Amino acid sequence: MVERGFNRGRLNDEELKQLQRLATLARGDIIKMTTLAGSGHPGGSMSSVDLFLLIYAKANLRPDDPFSPKRDRIVISHGHTSPGVYAVLGRLGFFDIDAAITTFRQAGSIFEGHVDNRVPGVEWNTGNLGQGLSAGCGMALASRLLRLGYHTFVLMSDGEQTKGQVGEARRFAKKYNLNDLIVLIDYNRLQISGSIDEVMPQDIKAGYRADGWEVIEVDGHDFQEIYQGVREALRKEHAPVAIIAHTVMGKGVSFMENKREFHGRALKPEEYKAAIAELGLEDDLERYQMLRQEGMFMDWRPQRPAPPLNIDVGDPITYEVSQKVGNRKAFGKALIDLAQRNSSRRDGTPIVALNCDLASSVQVEEFGRFFPDRFFEGGIQEHNTATIAGALSKEGVLAFFADFGVFGVDETYNQHRLNDINGTNLKLICTHSGLDVGQDGKTHHCIDYLGVMRNLFGFKVIVPADPNQTDRIIRYIANHWGNFLVAMGREKEPVITKEDGTPFFGDGYWFEYGKGDLIRAGDMGAIITMGGMVHRALKAWEILHERGCYVRVINFSCPLDPDVDILREAARTGLIITYEDHHIDTGLGSKVGNILAEEGWRVRFRKMGVTSYGASGEVGDLFRLQGLDEATLVAVVEEELRKRKNGGL
Repeated sequence: MVERGFNRGRLNDEELKQLQRLATLARGDIIKMTTLAGSGHPGGSMSSVDLFLLIYAKANLRPDDPFSPKRDRIVISHGHTSPGVYAVLGRLGFFDIDAAITTFRQAGSIFEGHVDNRVPGVEWNTGNLGQGLSAGCGMALASRLLRLGYHTFVLMSDGEQTKGQVGEARRFAKKYNLNDLIVLIDYNRLQISGSIDEVMPQDIKAGYRADGWEVIEVDGHDFQEIYQGVREALRKEHAPVAIIAHTVMGKGVSFMENKREFHGRALKPEEYKAAIAELGLEDDLERYQMLRQEGMFMDWRPQRPAPPLNIDVGDPITYEVSQKVGNRKAFGKALIDLAQRNSSRRDGTPIVALNCDLASSVQVEEFGRFFPDRFFEGGIQEHNTATIAGALSKEGVLAFFADFGVFGVDETYNQHRLNDINGTNLKLICTHSGLDVGQDGKTHHCIDYLGVMRNLFGFKVIVPADPNQTDRIIRYIANHWGNFLVAMGREKEPVITKEDGTPFFGDGYWFEYGKGDLIRAGDMGAIITMGGMVHRALKAWEILHERGCYVRVINFSCPLDPDVDILREAARTGLIITYEDHHIDTGLGSKVGNILAEEGWRVRFRKMGVTSYGASGEVGDLFRLQGLDEATLVAVVEEELRKRKNGGL
């Protein structure tokens, strides 16, 4: 076996022979698995396989302990080259190579068409090109914060270098001196649609150098050159390094070389036989076909352990009615309190905050002053920052990414989708959500965050009603693994009170995900609301109460997972009205309506929400224009009660 590490001056002849032998076997594996599956990306896999083999063979990553916290991190950004990754990992002993060949791209197999981190040796699910370097930045940053001292290698394609997120990641890596981060670029000059110069011209070397990186060029099929390039990169301490590896698409099989058609096409039977013969390998495809038909290896599911989460959530802060704090400020104060409690704990989980040039608005500026080494300003680079935050959280750092709703949700949906697929532990805090943003106008009114995030299976969404509930929610998500979006507005939400005037979410209240809150009682109907609309609903309740209309007010702070028990009781009143600062068709009302229909409860139901893009103006005026002011809510309740009295459902 090739000796691990980059300490020796050169690879010896025996190592070179062994690497060449493994490379030939791996190329055969690539051809076999893609031919067996009838799809895949053999050409790029064969051009990258020598890079994969050298890095996986020499990095600090052992098959017998693939999840060691101190292992080097290897990110494969061009995830479509999964056949090459699986072939190399199998040949190096991370698993039985027959498992990868037999079940590649088979429904239910972990050996998916794009790299999957259920496979030992794969750190990050990719496929959406351009995100791997950001994930690598997050892992390199985690190494520093957790004091683990590992190196991070990011292997990339040449075509994806045109992605804007790659440039964002380069700048971040340089700014924060992530000098133990090494990028290796497979420069075969071909992509799906043709030459990279024809599809979209770029100067990769100049781009990296312009952003302050060192650049080394090597022959990507010469193991000695790759090895020497990595050794040189590891010795550089003043800048991150990119290694441009000149390669050949389809390397190793003459009729595949430099042919873009093999980028994403499996070989035909006669091509397969010719390729295997040229490589001098055994044609045992029939054996693999039989194993595939028999369902062999489908039950193999290695378990990747989640990093420990050790957080002291402390005691909640209770704000009195006289305090004009608002949810944003309450978040910022809770975050600082959490960090102060945990920063000196030897075994505590590091807490960090990331933002994108909005620190004062999203209330993390003060956190940055208290903890400058735990605060990361990503600039106006939301895509990169979202991925970095996700990768940090996956490595065992408690990462809070704070942004405006339109940037933190709408603009970065694809990044959060990939975070979710990777099983991250991200705490996404989005202020400035809804029409509540006011005069910034329609481009900044995030009125669709529930409709967007409900598509992600692993994200939970919480919309706090006031600063007291916000404080307790932040402490809750800090100590619960998983992806959470906490959405709030811009205005200073007042403290929600009980009927006796004391804080509703004060002493004795602890947040429980999915539990609704009966804020006011009533048996003639129910107003179901959330977030900054709760205090408006309470104003309407007071007017209705004085007029003899006794309806209840319910807060659903978890709108995608409503409290079915409370909803059942609300339905028994005969009238439910949902009231939200959100798109009327994709938010709280839509979720409540689905449950009512699925349960078959007979109840009069009406939705109130945002029905068009908002204008630019004072918040109260915007709500009036949309029919969401308190007076309109009162009128709607009275109208619905009249309809029911006159014989409606």
